[in-house]
Amino acid sequence: MNNDINSSNYGEGDASFNAAGGVEGINKLVNAFYDAMETLPQAQHIREMHSQNLDESRDKLTRFLAGWLGGPKLFSEKYGPIRIPVAHRHLSIGPAERDAWLACMQIAINEQPYPQEFRDYFMKQIYVPAERSRNKD
Repeated sequence: MNNDINSSNYGEGDASFNAAGGVEGINKLVNAFYDAMETLPQAQHIREMHSQNLDESRDKLTRFLAGWLGGPKLFSEKYGPIRIPVAHRHLSIGPAERDAWLACMQIAINEQPYPQEFRDYFMKQIYVPAERSRNKD
């Protein structure tokens, strides 16, 4: 992982993907995210929205984040176009669910060896797709 990336480069090219440690680093982040979802009391409701086996959810989130962070478009290669609102419309997602999802992501990102500037950048940016998943007030 390249910790020398200047925070002003995040969001440009593959700088964020590299700061996250590439696919391997993103996979660690995603595993920590779902581990947090298993244990965080406020996330119990969103955990119940997922199937018991989280393998596909882990794969989809890893692939989404890889492309979203400027790396290879792994999600669309396997699952087709990314349509965040469409993919989540069968679920009831309001501000509480969005915030519980973000709380799990905050726990997960804090466990990674990322520079604080990248953690801050990531959490600010990940709010956008989290909010796009929301379909109720």
